[in-house]
Amino acid sequence: QVRLVESGGGLVQPGGSLRLSCTVSASSGSIRSVNSMGWSRQAPGKQRESVASITSDDITDVADSVKGRFTISRDNAKRTVYLQMDGLKPEDTAVYYCNADITNRLSRRAYSGQGTQVTVSS
Repeated sequence: QVRLVESGGGLVQPGGSLRLSCTVSASSGSIRSVNSMGWSRQAPGKQRESVASITSDDITDVADSVKGRFTISRDNAKRTVYLQMDGLKPEDTAVYYCNADITNRLSRRAYSGQGTQVTVSS
């Protein structure tokens, strides 16, 4: 069974920083490869939107709304993706979800984590 375990959310003042982490957890030998990874978010009353993504070759894509403030990176050895969020604004308040495209022994499919709350408020 594959799980995405997220951490790092919380309450921060405008202009502050947070770092989200997400690790792929699975039984030994069940994963062949972790392909693209990324983060999306969903604010109250709004649709989920993509925030940033990164391929296994470290090619990144960041939404215009967070460009210059958010940085995505990954550690392939740890099967972990990070989202460094600087210059946070109240409009960044949302539940942030980790996403990963994973090839296991049987198939290739997309997985999503449970979500971590980020609240930007004074």
